[in-house]
Amino acid sequence: MEQFDHIAGILALTLGASWASGINLYAAMAVLGFSGASGAIDLPPDLQILENPLVLAAASLMYVVEFVTDKIPGVDTAWDTVHTFIRIPAGALMAAGAVGDVGPALEVSAIILGGGLATVSHVTKAGSRVVINASPEPFTNWGASVAEDVAVIGGLWTALHHPWIFLGLLVLFLLFVAWLLPRIWAAIKKMFGWVGRLFGKTASQPVAGAFQGHAGATQQSTDPPPEDEVPRNPEGQEKPVPEPGRMEKFDQLERLKSLYDSGALTEEEFSREKNRILGNSN
Repeated sequence: MEQFDHIAGILALTLGASWASGINLYAAMAVLGFSGASGAIDLPPDLQILENPLVLAAASLMYVVEFVTDKIPGVDTAWDTVHTFIRIPAGALMAAGAVGDVGPALEVSAIILGGGLATVSHVTKAGSRVVINASPEPFTNWGASVAEDVAVIGGLWTALHHPWIFLGLLVLFLLFVAWLLPRIWAAIKKMFGWVGRLFGKTASQPVAGAFQGHAGATQQSTDPPPEDEVPRNPEGQEKPVPEPGRMEKFDQLERLKSLYDSGALTEEEFSREKNRILGNSN
C-alpha cells in the first residue's frame, strides 16, 4: 500500500505542478518553493532549485505583477497570450523535474504529459477570460481571477498532502473541460463574428454612400436636359437638327467626290450619280 501511495504522490506532484503552471506559473513556483524551503515537503532534486531565495523572490514578484494585471479586462487576455509561450514549456519542465531521475523514457513521457496538461489548463483559462471580458462590468473578471489563484494554491496543497483526492479532482476537472471547451469556442466565434459584422457594416456605409452619389451623378448626366436648356440660335429659335436621311445623302456625295478625285469615275459618271442622289432628295 505504501508503494501505491508513493506512486500516487509522484503522479499527483507531476500532474499538479503542470496543471497549476498552465493557470498561474508564478503562484505554482512560489507554493512549491515555500513548501520545500519551510520543510513541509521534500521536493525532488530537480525541483529543489525552487527553494533558492532568488528564485522565490523572482516568482513572488512576478506573482504580484500577475495578480494585478490578471484583474484588468483586456490586459489579462494580452498577458495570457504572451504567457502561452511561457506556461506550457514551464509546465512540461515542472513535470519532468517532479518525476526525478527515472530514465529517459519516463522523463520524455512526463514532459509530453505535463506539457499537454498545462496546455489544457492554460487554454481553458485564457478562453474563458475572453468570454468573460465581453461583459462590461469588471466584477466577473475579478471573481474569476481570485478563483483561479485559490484553485492553484489549494490544488497544489491537496496534491502535496492528499494525492489520491487530487487525482480524483483532476479527473473531474478534465471531464468538465471536455464539456466546457466546445462552448467556450462557440462563444468566442460568436463574439468575433459579431465584432466582424459590426466593423464590416461601419466600413460599408461610406462606400455605399459614395456609390449612391456616383449613381446619382451618372443618372443626372444621362437624363435629357430640361426643355429650357435646349441649344437655341441667337434669334431664340431651336437649332435645326439634320434629318437622318439627309445626313446619309451627304455621306454618299462625299464618297462620290472621293471616287471622282481618285480617278475612279469619269466626269460624266460623277455628274450622273450626283444628279441621281440630289434628285432623290427632292
